[in-house]
Amino acid sequence: MTAQFSKKSEAWSARFSEPVSDLVKRYTASVFFDKRLAEVDIQGSLAHAQMLAQQQIISGEDLSAIRGGLQQIGNEIAEGSFEWLLDLEDVHLNIEKRLTELVGDAGKRLHTGRSRNDQVATDIRLYLRGAIDELTILLGDLRLALVDLAEQHADTILPGFTHMQVAQPVTFGHHLLAYVEMFGRDTERLADCRKRVNRLPLGAAALAGTTFPIDRELVAQLLGFDEVCFNSLDAVSDRDFAIEFCAAAALVMTHISRMSEELVIWMSPRVGFIDIADRFCTGSSIMPQKKNPDVPELARGKTGRVTGHLMCLLTLMKGQPLAYNKDNQEDKEPLFDTVDTLTDTLRIFADMARGITVKPAAMRAAALQGYATATDLADYLVKKGLPFRDAHEAVAHAVRCCVDKECDLADLTLEQLKAFSPLIEEDIYAVLTLEGSVAARDHVGGTAPRQVRLAIARVRAQLAR
Repeated sequence: MTAQFSKKSEAWSARFSEPVSDLVKRYTASVFFDKRLAEVDIQGSLAHAQMLAQQQIISGEDLSAIRGGLQQIGNEIAEGSFEWLLDLEDVHLNIEKRLTELVGDAGKRLHTGRSRNDQVATDIRLYLRGAIDELTILLGDLRLALVDLAEQHADTILPGFTHMQVAQPVTFGHHLLAYVEMFGRDTERLADCRKRVNRLPLGAAALAGTTFPIDRELVAQLLGFDEVCFNSLDAVSDRDFAIEFCAAAALVMTHISRMSEELVIWMSPRVGFIDIADRFCTGSSIMPQKKNPDVPELARGKTGRVTGHLMCLLTLMKGQPLAYNKDNQEDKEPLFDTVDTLTDTLRIFADMARGITVKPAAMRAAALQGYATATDLADYLVKKGLPFRDAHEAVAHAVRCCVDKECDLADLTLEQLKAFSPLIEEDIYAVLTLEGSVAARDHVGGTAPRQVRLAIARVRAQLAR
């Protein structure tokens, strides 16, 4: 048995006079959560081996043996027959040990010119690149689900709110498109983050590079990286890309949480704007009438979880000197859980959006409360020549009158309206309707149904690219 793998299965046992305690093994091991990197670890090792052979650092026979052994290991992992050993600490040493068992010395030569430091950094980047690609697809699916719902309700009117008070009427389609825009920016942020993820650390070795004549650009090409990391110290110790991803993920979840809050409010019987399909809700253990919106409620809670992972990674890195430190082992669980949480949330929200039942009558009734067309009356007076501040004051008096009479502005007679401004004519009643209010905002970004449909067409064209 060589010093590389002793009977204790420790890669560095010859350096130490006593074995690592079982408690320390459990405390320092990462194999039971980083084994999800096995596929990308094998992918990176295949590219590294091909480069070593091309540079004549290992033989063609070694390359062939390594390829065959890694393929078998991949099959064993996929079938669930691979034995993960705590003594071997992590995914990398477990795979290397099994490879050596299968192909002998060729397996021992695979690690030539690299370290676990640049190996794990490469694995995480490969994993995260794939996760970003999947999340981008899921964001597109959620945006499409919201666009479909928005198109069905481009003319459906509901109250727009500021300070949770009725402000002005908008269309439900326009309201949904606000979230489509948010998730569009999230997609852009992930695409931008991917550029910095997609840089190759392999070849930095432990921290200073290697004395072997490696070809890092070849490995980058084989693995689909845009370029290499240009400083070996930074390459092995950088986790900016993971922090940046978690920041982007926290923003996605923040947008999810804002939408969740509205779904919960809208579904409340006191509001009754929508209903959520039964498969996304639960009942009560004691109150048989209850239908609780558990999915959006839980998503609000999981937003704190993802934000917490961002704080975890920022704190993890803040005190680390160059180069690699064992602290960085703690990057994986927050990162993995962020990916899992975001993936599951986006998938279920796209499905849930397709199961929303809209109640237009309740939305319209709510829009008729709170004098939502007061601004339209002010705009009408301005167009008649009254300065805006004077128009604002006149309408404020009109609203005060309606509050006292417990009626809407449109319920006032023409004579009553003229008491607030002689500029008001019979045509005012077209202005004070909900439909007239939304239709008048017919410009890019406005709530007019025509603009909503144009915005939907623009988003559909984006998603089709």
